Amino acid sequence: MEKIEHTTVATNGINMHIASIGTGPEILFLHGFPELWYSWRHQLLSLSSLGYRCIAPDLRGYGDTDAPKNYREYTVFHILGDLVGLIDSLGIDKVFLVGHDWGAMVAWYFCLLRPDRVKALVNMSVVFQPRNPHKSFVQISRDLFGDDYYICRFQEPGEVEEDFAQMDTARIIRKFLTSRNPKPPCIPKEVGFRGLPDNPNLPSWLSEKDINYYAGKFNQTGFTGGLNYYRCLDLNWELMAAWTGLQIKVPVKFIVGDLDITYNMPGAQDYISKGGLKKYVPFLQEVAIMEGVAHFLNQEKPEEVSSHIYDFIKKFN
Repeated sequence: MEKIEHTTVATNGINMHIASIGTGPEILFLHGFPELWYSWRHQLLSLSSLGYRCIAPDLRGYGDTDAPKNYREYTVFHILGDLVGLIDSLGIDKVFLVGHDWGAMVAWYFCLLRPDRVKALVNMSVVFQPRNPHKSFVQISRDLFGDDYYICRFQEPGEVEEDFAQMDTARIIRKFLTSRNPKPPCIPKEVGFRGLPDNPNLPSWLSEKDINYYAGKFNQTGFTGGLNYYRCLDLNWELMAAWTGLQIKVPVKFIVGDLDITYNMPGAQDYISKGGLKKYVPFLQEVAIMEGVAHFLNQEKPEEVSSHIYDFIKKFN
């Protein structure tokens, strides 16, 4: 870990912290919520040892990267502006892109809007969902699962922050990272996130040191930056109208754990296996379903995930 370099890059009006290591073709890793560059620590080390330059930023609003206060400054256009500016400043023409959770959502948009900057994509957990011209993603989620669904609960600025403030930050991180319940998370206001079950024992792939690293950063920044991505979902839907129906046209590998919440959403497994995803991602070349693996697969099964990434991207060097 001490070999990983940490630098700050000015991009798109903010200062972005990046962790990087290695030389060779560049891989850009995009993390999710509630995470940091640190979620890719294993992949940075393993893939750099195989001849790649690995770059993992703290995305806008996270960790040591600036966090604008206005939630409307967290649209996918802002995030992509940060990332294109980042690779421009590093003198990189094209990258291999690897995303997970919200980072996967951003990666899909990256490939949709700037395919000229992407060699190939390895995406995890979150499938590409074509834009519904009639209903936003938040409204679809509310119709399916009700107002208590976590994405709906995240919409009101300040509300979930108050809920989180009643808990120790390390306990929040532990709840998220160790959850293995594949059902859609619905959290009634009267119960709150503090009502989610605590896992008394950390799994073998997660240490107290790891929890404390995340908690230390979120203690400094709070969770608002990450929550603002969810608060821009409706705004993204409005702004993306002109790209309705557009396909993802870069080579893609998709990986998901069979215990992942996303894989157990209504219709998700059929969408992946019966041609729905391929319809909108025509250059989808490989799908890997990891058995017995939950949402944070890049940390739970780091060696397998690194192998999945390497085995795919080496075809395009």
